[in-house]
Amino acid sequence: MKLPLTPIRFLRYAEAQFPQATAVVCGEERFSYAQFADRAGRLAGALRAAGLQPGDRVAFLSANCHRLLEAYYGVIEAGGILLPLNIRLSPGELSYILNDSGARFLFLESQFLDMAASFPASVPSLASCILLDRAPEAGWLAPRNYESLLAAATPSRRDITEFDEDSVAELFYTSGTSAHPKGVMLTHRNVYLHAFTVVLGLQFAHEPTQHPRVELHTISLFHANGWGVAHRLTMIGGTHVIVRRFDPAEIFRLIERERAHACSLVPTMAAALVHSPERTKYDLSSLQRIMLGGAASSPTLVREIEEKLGCTCFGSYGLTETSPALSVSPSKPGLSWEGDRRYAGQAMTGFAMPGVELRVVDSEGHDVPHDGKSIGEIVARGDGIMEGYWHQPEATREAFRGGWFHTGDLATMDEHGYVLVADRKKDIIVSGGENISSVEVETVLLAHPSVYEIAVIPVPDENWGEVPKALVVLKPGATATESELLEFCRPRLAHYKAPRSVEFLESLPKTGTGKILKRDLRNKYWPAEKPREH
Repeated sequence: MKLPLTPIRFLRYAEAQFPQATAVVCGEERFSYAQFADRAGRLAGALRAAGLQPGDRVAFLSANCHRLLEAYYGVIEAGGILLPLNIRLSPGELSYILNDSGARFLFLESQFLDMAASFPASVPSLASCILLDRAPEAGWLAPRNYESLLAAATPSRRDITEFDEDSVAELFYTSGTSAHPKGVMLTHRNVYLHAFTVVLGLQFAHEPTQHPRVELHTISLFHANGWGVAHRLTMIGGTHVIVRRFDPAEIFRLIERERAHACSLVPTMAAALVHSPERTKYDLSSLQRIMLGGAASSPTLVREIEEKLGCTCFGSYGLTETSPALSVSPSKPGLSWEGDRRYAGQAMTGFAMPGVELRVVDSEGHDVPHDGKSIGEIVARGDGIMEGYWHQPEATREAFRGGWFHTGDLATMDEHGYVLVADRKKDIIVSGGENISSVEVETVLLAHPSVYEIAVIPVPDENWGEVPKALVVLKPGATATESELLEFCRPRLAHYKAPRSVEFLESLPKTGTGKILKRDLRNKYWPAEKPREH
């Protein structure tokens, strides 16, 4: 027997096996798996009644909310393609994505009404705009809001055998740092097998198998590090605890109240938790695992998390195009990591999860030596890797040249198969012909007791073309001088890698998920008449 691989099966399974278990906690609202499945089915029924055709794109402009989580199942149950939108984008950027995708339906929260008011005129494909969280008042909105639509709808549930596992289930847009964002097509098969990949990969970290399993959605559901949880946690009947806005005190409160066992964070979020004065006011004893991703971490941060939050911490790695997770970095069986070696290992990019193949290759596509020093590009194969870029066949062919997906991340691989990202290609600093990893320099400086956050960027230099500069945020109440930090680097880095200057800032610009925007920082130092060439 061969059944289509679709994430719809996860919710059907959880509903059958754990109908009364808590599926979703969102503010003061709680839904069992029976209720969660019913609401997703009603969303599907409402969309089909509204005329949704197979393959129609259904966009959601929403902060983390139970309604967005329901869409991960209801939209594809109806035969549509889910398009979660980044709520931090400008109206112009959102309009581009909606037009490029040809979105037919848009669900939005009332907080985004002003920015969305132009969409009915600027996005001709939109047939209906539905308000999620209150009664509609503007004339361009559908007369019924989300809850009214669900209340009036007849639940729709297709026979599982009707699903095409190779059809697109979800469409996510890249950040568009160098050009217009590209739509990443993830199929039912991609999403289904990715969930199994992560659940199996977490077993290397001795992830508990008993119930209840409660995880916080600390990462936005529109972001690569966030949406994977929507499927794998449902598959095992765990509890989704929705976090609408990242705030350390609120995270601690939810961990204590819901007895949460896990969450995923980007390093800047983790640092905020570690250094929050609110931390000691809450019982965090239920917390067992924090998985870091979205940016390079440091051994210092891993150690601080384990010591101050009392849980296991390790890194992971992936991209929008890979569903997202490719690797994880706990200690493999047989490795006897202790002390600082363990923290360094768990801060690495990690080794391939089950079902994933990772290589680090040179410019000719040959594997670099597995010596932990030789740098090449990470290429990958796996069941969760995208079908391709939406309406961009040339970009798809380029990404998959040689039969492997090219990540654009430069890294090393050691003798145990652990990968360590050195940098994105665009972030490598080339000084006097020598390549310098900004991540390596940042890791060194993060070990200084006064450093809270850091970004190392290239700045112009008459002699060397460009040299590293450290932009540093100090811990509250801490002090340090430029000369002190430069002296701290010199015995720990080769001379050419050490920063030539340090600038102290109150904060660093970040994305909505806490990832540092190095591009914005670089722009200050590179005049328009002398753009950076790589």
